[in-house]
Amino acid sequence: MQQKIVPNLWFDTEAEEAANFYVSVFEEGRIINVTHYTEAGPRPAGMVMTVEFELEGQRFVGINGGPEFKFDEAVSFAIECETQEEIDYFWERLTDGGRESQCGWLKDRFGLSWQVVPTGIEEVFSDSDPERAERAMKALLTMGKIDLAALRSAADGS
Repeated sequence: MQQKIVPNLWFDTEAEEAANFYVSVFEEGRIINVTHYTEAGPRPAGMVMTVEFELEGQRFVGINGGPEFKFDEAVSFAIECETQEEIDYFWERLTDGGRESQCGWLKDRFGLSWQVVPTGIEEVFSDSDPERAERAMKALLTMGKIDLAALRSAADGS
């Protein structure tokens, strides 16, 4: 089935470089199509215009639209991870050339925001024991990359 909603990511000139980077990070990633500007413009003929790519079954399009727009934290992509090893992998790869933030958030080298979070993280914050949820939230607020063991330990009060 064709994906009905496709995120479009606006770059200045780095759409192809970014798509290749993202495809290298995700095990299930591939470039689908690359288009180029023609003599009609508005950018130089032959320059990459769009790159359609797929990450873990999710399609994206990167467009080299110019320097007018930049990414900010108002939009991010969450990667749900089953293990600490998976969190560590994505955190290391995506912060290479980027920068860490807090609570599992980061910006990659292209300025795109990501959340690297454990699967089911919302369950600990909606725990029926409000003290357990509060301890977990306090611990999370001290973290950049999420440490699952520390988060669970804090929630359990140990």
